[in-house]
Amino acid sequence: MNMDFTNKVVVITGAEGGIGEAMVRQFAEAGAKVAICELKCKGELEKELTAAGKEVKSFSFDVSKKAEALEAMKQIAETFGRIDVLINNAGINVGPDERKTVEHFSDAWWDAILRVDLDGVFNCSKAAIPYMTGENVSILNTSSITGMVPLRNQCAFASAKAGVINLSKAMALELAPKGIRVNVIAPGTIGIEVTNKLWQDNKAMEGLLSHIPMARQGKPSEIANAALFLSSEMATYITGAVLPVDGGWTCGGFARNF
Repeated sequence: MNMDFTNKVVVITGAEGGIGEAMVRQFAEAGAKVAICELKCKGELEKELTAAGKEVKSFSFDVSKKAEALEAMKQIAETFGRIDVLINNAGINVGPDERKTVEHFSDAWWDAILRVDLDGVFNCSKAAIPYMTGENVSILNTSSITGMVPLRNQCAFASAKAGVINLSKAMALELAPKGIRVNVIAPGTIGIEVTNKLWQDNKAMEGLLSHIPMARQGKPSEIANAALFLSSEMATYITGAVLPVDGGWTCGGFARNF
């Protein structure tokens, strides 16, 4: 048993930056044929990896729109022959200026976050399942520790990511007879451009790190490592699992106090 993905077809949404890009790179390095899925693909990652001899292709579509998800999964299956692994990684959240208590939270942001972060998982999974007919096929959904223990002033994100966890468990129950495993990764704070903007001064960063037992932010590659494992032959008896990758943040209720 190993983490060799030669000839496996891996579909990754939210794939051109941060965690998604790290996943694309690691799966491609492990031999997978990777569908790089983004709302508007720039194509630079595809060019770089193709030049390096990797088999990847970009697909642009909106995960929140059922018809676009259906067409995209059809195109991916026609391009690569099937789908072995679907990673629903696309997601959005409000920036620091929009983080407000529920009575002041934007209706527009509520709708947008639920459509992308929760509906997107449903849309892409439903569209991909008919093409997932091989051995050791799986769906991996990116939630967040905020879906496990809500943080303040992020009611929409907390609701969507908690929904991803329970949707994934429901899917695990229903799809096990079809041989499809479904698992969840729940990242803590990861050192990427989006999250770093929230902690621009030393005092804010110190406050953040004081809630993480390992006293640092995670790296996108560390989330990709977990994705590789849960999608591999080393995890064939794991389904319905939620794996926090958070430096220990949630192990003692740290998120609640933040």
